[in-house]
Amino acid sequence: MASPMRSLLADPDRYLQSFRLFLERSTEHQSMQEFVEKQLPGVIASIGNGKSTINVLSVGGGAGEMDLQILSKIHARYPGVTINNDVIEPSADQVSKYKERVAQASNLENIQFTWHTETAYEYESRMNAEKKTKKWDFIHMIQMLYYVKDVPATIRYFHSLLESQAKLLIILVSGNSGWETLWKKYGSSFPLEDLCSYVSSGDLPRMLDSAGLKYQLYELPSHMDITSCFIEGDKEGELLLDFLTETLDFAKTAPPELKRQLMEELRKPGCSECRDGKVFFNNNLGVIVIEP
Repeated sequence: MASPMRSLLADPDRYLQSFRLFLERSTEHQSMQEFVEKQLPGVIASIGNGKSTINVLSVGGGAGEMDLQILSKIHARYPGVTINNDVIEPSADQVSKYKERVAQASNLENIQFTWHTETAYEYESRMNAEKKTKKWDFIHMIQMLYYVKDVPATIRYFHSLLESQAKLLIILVSGNSGWETLWKKYGSSFPLEDLCSYVSSGDLPRMLDSAGLKYQLYELPSHMDITSCFIEGDKEGELLLDFLTETLDFAKTAPPELKRQLMEELRKPGCSECRDGKVFFNNNLGVIVIEP
């Protein structure tokens, strides 16, 4: 009898291990970097017009890798302007890595950092309790909406904090990705107590339309090499399977029939593409830029 499946987030160390391996094996950050290089300058073209200070809020900033690239673009667009960058990130480990990254970076003059080691919901509750409604010129939420209890309410709250020229940038897995196929089919079989909602860029237009918000959508191609997932007993393959299913030791604890079906699904065109003897999972991302 297989032991009961548990959420990957029950073991923060293994979660971080699997997440780092995912970043190594996927083109996730390269895809985002390309967006930051090519599309972001247009998105931020007017957020700081006539301002001596630009306020940026990063919701779920992680270890800051993408944040610093975004800030460098804002800095380049508005040289000499002071940038206040506030970061909401619940993981103390990620916050300390972010601080290390800032300490080692050389191009951050005029940028001031404030970190809040809390969830988006805790930040919102604290601001409401303190009766604060600070406004922001740019807010971004990169790969974090899966971890909130109420996605539409979270978007509505942060959207309400936008200045008149501001933008809210959201990056999620695409509605055309392997994640969408995998989670729509098997999500109900995974232990989801910590990952609150499976949401993709395909779900957002409905939410945003019903809230009457204006937005643009972009699709970012990305893939991940999951070949090692099909090698029985491969440690890295097992870590990647944990990440794909958000399940701790999926290979060892999943019921055999679920494991068999999932491994079959992962090879199918809805999830992956087989090239040169390797299996590449469709990790496409969706970007949503919301107007004030």
